[in-house]
Amino acid sequence: MGDRWIAHTGVVGEIAVPGRLFAEDGGRARGATGSCRFQAVQDQAARIFGGIEGGGRSRVFGGFAFAPRKSGDRVWASFPPALFHLPEAELEHNPVTRTCTLVVRARSRADVRRKWDLWARRVGDGATRSRPVHRYEGLGASGTRLAASRLERAIWHRMVSGTLRRIRDGQAEKVVLARTMEVDPPHPVEPLDLVMALWEENHGSHVFLFEPGPGSALVGAAPETIATVVNGVVRSTAVAGSIGVGSDSVETAQLARELYNSDKDRAEHDFVVRDMVARLSALGCTVRRDVAPHVLTLARIQHLETKIAATIPDALTLLDIVASLHPTPAVCGIPRNVARSILTESEVFDRGWYAGPVGWFGSDGKGIFVPALRSAVGTGSRWRLFAGGGIVAGSDPALEWEETELKFQPVLRAMARAGIAAGAATGSG
Repeated sequence: MGDRWIAHTGVVGEIAVPGRLFAEDGGRARGATGSCRFQAVQDQAARIFGGIEGGGRSRVFGGFAFAPRKSGDRVWASFPPALFHLPEAELEHNPVTRTCTLVVRARSRADVRRKWDLWARRVGDGATRSRPVHRYEGLGASGTRLAASRLERAIWHRMVSGTLRRIRDGQAEKVVLARTMEVDPPHPVEPLDLVMALWEENHGSHVFLFEPGPGSALVGAAPETIATVVNGVVRSTAVAGSIGVGSDSVETAQLARELYNSDKDRAEHDFVVRDMVARLSALGCTVRRDVAPHVLTLARIQHLETKIAATIPDALTLLDIVASLHPTPAVCGIPRNVARSILTESEVFDRGWYAGPVGWFGSDGKGIFVPALRSAVGTGSRWRLFAGGGIVAGSDPALEWEETELKFQPVLRAMARAGIAAGAATGSG
């Protein structure tokens, strides 16, 4: 496998922002104490990174909820508004050198050698090709699927039609509505098996797995990045506008041209680009962007994509950028506050971490966050899948339904690839 990947396990340090009642202030969620949840994570991370002995880079992995709601859903019981883990062990693959680097953390120097030997044995043959890093860091689906019910489609049609009326009234330019699908496999599904199948099925996407605790996991395959920071440069991708792939390369190319020439999809895409560029500029970044979008072709779907890069001021952190950009018009809409209000009124489920920022950031300022899209949350015996579609002037409820069906496919096909035959699948609007 030629892609760069990072695997982590165990927890030796945790950053958590508890509570579910938030007031929104310019897209920066504030808790009962009035402190921004992104800033709260930044502050806790600084204390963890500052308390590590022995130097070297450390990084934490986790994410944020899309926008916590007053009434939580039990499927998200293990996922607070923000949660990050400092792992006991990390294994990183470098596709250029074709090596893996193993990093192990422990609470004492005596412990680190023992744990490194343990994890190296678990890695097996892969560890023999890795560059040993001894670092002491003291710490103070669906093979078959039931057809969607008429009621479910009626609910979706009503949601989209109501949103289109508000767009025609000038209240919003774009609103991203989502649907869910409940999948009950006949046997419990190991999250690792699911994410490996998802990765094998979705080259070109950013595939992720996060387990806040035993028995609960979030997996997904995002086509875009919110922000990647390396050496003072942030890179983001604006992805919006969708179409399927064909049965062969010729049909796929024809569909790509149709997507590129679609006024509706180009308008939807432009909303995302303009908003992201404006928000980065407002932070004092020097922004560069592609002059025009190109078509990003993935395994089962194609999107319009525009790449954005910016030089960031020294005082700005990755979490500052994520706090400003999230939620982008690709996952929420525009204007942001109006779109969020509409989708909160329309969606009968709790988004939880769906479409929220997930990823990692390090003590050296580097990191990456992607939106938790093409995703599923589950406890092994039951999984909830999520898919959304951008509603703009000219959207058709039936076509938007078909788009969300396409977006369920990555996880459903991964389930099939992993040998899972779902016993039942039902949806909710």
